[in-house]
Amino acid sequence: MPGGIRLFLLYALLILVGIGLSMRTVVDQAISAPISPLGIIVMVLLAYTIFTTTLVLQRKQAARGLAIGLASLVIPAVVLLATSPVHPATPFFVAAFGVLLFRGLLRPEVRDYLSEP
Repeated sequence: MPGGIRLFLLYALLILVGIGLSMRTVVDQAISAPISPLGIIVMVLLAYTIFTTTLVLQRKQAARGLAIGLASLVIPAVVLLATSPVHPATPFFVAAFGVLLFRGLLRPEVRDYLSEP
């Protein structure tokens, strides 16, 4: 398994952990209103992440485009972290992780690895 795929699977696991930790807030909002914008966003992200991870583990060709799409969520995360009151080095670490993730997913061995039709 190429390093870019391993890094993507770590990224997907981090997204799933973040969704799991935010579920309390989503459920609290669902008590007052059955449909909330935050709930819709979290559920769409959950479904997209699980579907993409499943395709990557099955080595499907379609997984590459979906994985790059999921990795693109690093860009708004860097902007959000840069404008929030967090440690000043945090956006740089997230941006470096994003660069490594994109470089890993765009390598030829990842294209060869994800070769099942």
